[in-house]
Amino acid sequence: MRRRIWGAAAVLALLAGAVPVASAQATAPHRPVPLPLERLFDNRAVSDDARPADADFDGAGGSLSARDLTSAGWTPGRSLAVDGARLTWPRTGPGARDNVRADGQPVRVRGRGDALAFLVAGTGGEASGTGTVRYRDGSRTGYRLTAPDWRSGPLATKAVALPHINTPGGQLAEKARLYVVTVPVARGREVASVDLPRDPGAADLHVFALSVRAGTKGWTGTWSASTAGYTAVGPWTDRTVRLVVHTSTGGPRVRIRLDNTFAAAPVRIGGATVAVQESGAGARGEPRRLSFRGSRGTEIPAGAQAFSDPLDFDVPADANLLVSFHLPGPVATAPVHSQAVQRSYVSGPGDHAADGSPAAYTSTITTWPLLTGVDVGGGPGSVVLLGDSITDGAKSTQDANRRWPNILATRLLNQTDVPRYGVLNQGISANRVVADRYPGDGVSTDTGGVSALHRLDRDVLAQTSARTVVVFEGVNDVRWGTSADQVIAGLQEIADRAHARGLRAVAATIAPCEGESLCTAAANRQREAVNAYLRGGDDFDAVLDFDAVLRDPAHPARMLPAYDSGDHLHPGDAGLAALAESVDLRTLVP
Repeated sequence: MRRRIWGAAAVLALLAGAVPVASAQATAPHRPVPLPLERLFDNRAVSDDARPADADFDGAGGSLSARDLTSAGWTPGRSLAVDGARLTWPRTGPGARDNVRADGQPVRVRGRGDALAFLVAGTGGEASGTGTVRYRDGSRTGYRLTAPDWRSGPLATKAVALPHINTPGGQLAEKARLYVVTVPVARGREVASVDLPRDPGAADLHVFALSVRAGTKGWTGTWSASTAGYTAVGPWTDRTVRLVVHTSTGGPRVRIRLDNTFAAAPVRIGGATVAVQESGAGARGEPRRLSFRGSRGTEIPAGAQAFSDPLDFDVPADANLLVSFHLPGPVATAPVHSQAVQRSYVSGPGDHAADGSPAAYTSTITTWPLLTGVDVGGGPGSVVLLGDSITDGAKSTQDANRRWPNILATRLLNQTDVPRYGVLNQGISANRVVADRYPGDGVSTDTGGVSALHRLDRDVLAQTSARTVVVFEGVNDVRWGTSADQVIAGLQEIADRAHARGLRAVAATIAPCEGESLCTAAANRQREAVNAYLRGGDDFDAVLDFDAVLRDPAHPARMLPAYDSGDHLHPGDAGLAALAESVDLRTLVP
C-alpha cells in the first residue's frame, strides 16, 4: 500500500515557517509559501541495518542501507558534486525523514545557471511529472522530471548504486540506485522557487536534494576525457600518478576536475599538482600545488567529482601539461579513459606530485584514470566533440597529439575570424549512439562507455562553458546491427537536448568503412540512410560531411587509401588531419 502524508507534513511545515497567514494569503492566495526542501521531507528512505523497520522508502518496507551509503562516502550532510551540480545529501540520520514525495510542493531554491539538478529515485516504477520553475522577475517556465525506479532503473545513468536493500525480513543482495537528473532553466534569470511535479500516480517520485547548476562564467575548458569504464588498475598503494594531457587554449588560471564515475567506493586524493611538461615525466620548473576547497587533498565519494580551487598559473595553448596526484591507496579499480594514445607515468612509493624530476616515475600507463577535465581562466567557451574511436584518436601516432580534435584546436588558435574556443574531446573508442558497451556499473574489461544518449549530460551539457556540440557517431551502431531509424532517433534526441540547454548542435556524417569485417553491405546501407537524413534534415544547426572528406571517389563505400590507417575503419594521421582541415570554423559559432 502506498502511503500519502504530504498534506499533513506541509501544514506542519507552513505553521513552522514564521510567515503570517494573512501575509501569505495576500501574496499567494492559492499557493503555499515556498520552503526549503528539508522542511518538506515526509518519507524515510534510509535505515540502520540492525533496525530496517525504522524506514519505509517504497511503501512495502524497503529502504536504503545507512552502512552502504557510508561505504560509498554519502554521509549525512555531505556535499556531493555530480555532473557539474552541487547537491547535499540529507543531514538526517537513519530512520529520520530524508526525502519528499513530489506532489506539487513549492520549494525555495535560488540561483542562476543552466539547469536544475535533482537527486531523485522512483518507487513503484519510473516516476515522471511536470513542474514549474519560478524566477525572481515573476516569469516562469515548465519542466518535466523523470526519476528512474530505485530497484530497476538503468545503471548506465545512475549517480550511485548501493549493494543492498534493507527489508523487515532481512537484507537483500540487490542494487539500489539513486539518480541525479537535470532539467533546463532560462539562462540569465534568477530562480526563486521550484514547484515539484504533481503526484505521478502509480509510482512515487522522491526528491532528496535540489539545486541550480551554476554556470561556469570565467572559465573555458581546454582539455577533457570521457570516463569509458571502471577497470582494474595497478593496484596502487601510496603511489603518484602523473598524467600527460594536451591543452587546446591557454589562460592565466587553472583548475582540474577529477571524477569517480561508476565507482562503488570513495577515492582519496592526497595532493595534486600541475606543471608544464619538459619531457617524459619531467616538469619545466617546479610543479604548482593545487588545493580542494582549501585543503591539500580530498576524498571523492562514489559517483561524484571534485574540482580543484582556482590557481594562478599561466597555461600555454597547444602544449603538454603534467597533472599529478598522490593516491594514498589502496586503489585497485578506478574509472578510466582507456585509449589515451599518450604515455603517462606512475611513481614508486610516496607522494611525488611536487617532484620536478622524473626520477621517481618508474612505470608507464596508456590510460587516463580519474582525471576528466582541465579548465583555464577566461576565454570564449568550448566546443565539445562527442564521438567514438575516430574522435578518440585511435590509430593516430602515440604521444604526437594528431587526433582530429587537436588539429581543429590548432586551427582555431591560428585565426581571428571566430572565437578561439577550447576544444574538448569526448570521444570513446567503441562507443555507440543508442546502446551501452559498458553497462554503467561494476568492474568491467569493456571500456566502450555507456551510450552517447546516456552520457550526454555528463560529457556534453555539464562541460565547462560549452557553446557547441559536434556529434560524430553511428558507425559502431550500424556495424553491430542497429537500424538507421534507431540511430536517427538517437541523433534527434541529442540535438533536441542540446538545443534545450542553449547549445549549437552540429552533426558529422558517418565515414565509410567497407573492408572492415563488420562493415557489411547491410551495415553500409544503414550508414548511407543515416547520412541521407543528416544531409537533408534540419534537426541540426549544421552538418559536416566527413563521409565526403574520407571516401574514395572511385569506391564511395571505402575510405581513400591515403587516409586509411590500414584497418579500413580508422583514418590514420593524414585522414584525421583531413577531417579537421575540412571544418568550416564558422559552423562552430552559436
